[in-house]
Amino acid sequence: MNTTRDLDEAVAICRACPRLVAWREEAARTKRRAFTDWDYWARPVPGFGPSDAPLVIVGLAPAAHGGNRTGRIFTGDPSGDALYAALYDLGLASQPTATHRDDGLELYGVRITVPVHCAPPANRPTTAERDTCRPWLTRELELLRPDLRAIVVLGAFAWQALLPVLAGAGWRLPRPRPVFGHGAEAPAVDPRGEREVRLIGGYHPSRRNMFTRTLTPAMLRDVLRRGAEAAGLPVGG
Repeated sequence: MNTTRDLDEAVAICRACPRLVAWREEAARTKRRAFTDWDYWARPVPGFGPSDAPLVIVGLAPAAHGGNRTGRIFTGDPSGDALYAALYDLGLASQPTATHRDDGLELYGVRITVPVHCAPPANRPTTAERDTCRPWLTRELELLRPDLRAIVVLGAFAWQALLPVLAGAGWRLPRPRPVFGHGAEAPAVDPRGEREVRLIGGYHPSRRNMFTRTLTPAMLRDVLRRGAEAAGLPVGG
């Protein structure tokens, strides 16, 4: 896997976690009433965005009737509605909505990925499933490393999944390990000692977090803006 395209193609045929394979395929068979005419993707959902992106956004996992249906991460569910609208407001996406793989959406200088590529029951992967999926994230970050400048990490699960990936790949992290929080920041020096990458934590734009205003659109835009600025990307809004 010498390119992100190679990686994405390999991710999409993985069947390593029996529980997740069964769940993603069951969701595709039963469907939701609103999506009865959809031919669900029902496979692992790869990352999305350019291979030379200086900013990476790390989420949790695809939604059973979101990314598992559309085949693109954060697409077709409320979390994606919030995330892509915020990216569009900042000039980092070509349009504010993401509905399906062929809707024309482009990201500018941003790649989105997840530590678990299959939709999990109740949106809760097990630690074993997270660890089984870890090599994909390790390789993706390795491929992105030459241009990578900042990582926005959405949610505590993603933060706790990402730090061991970085440490295991030889990135230098602060001691003690940085604790997740909305707006938390920490440096990570790449394995070759060539540059510092800025880690920025943010609450996940889940339906619950947005409904309870634990996370507001302004808060989401703020952490994304900070990530873009750390990555050297021009931002609007």
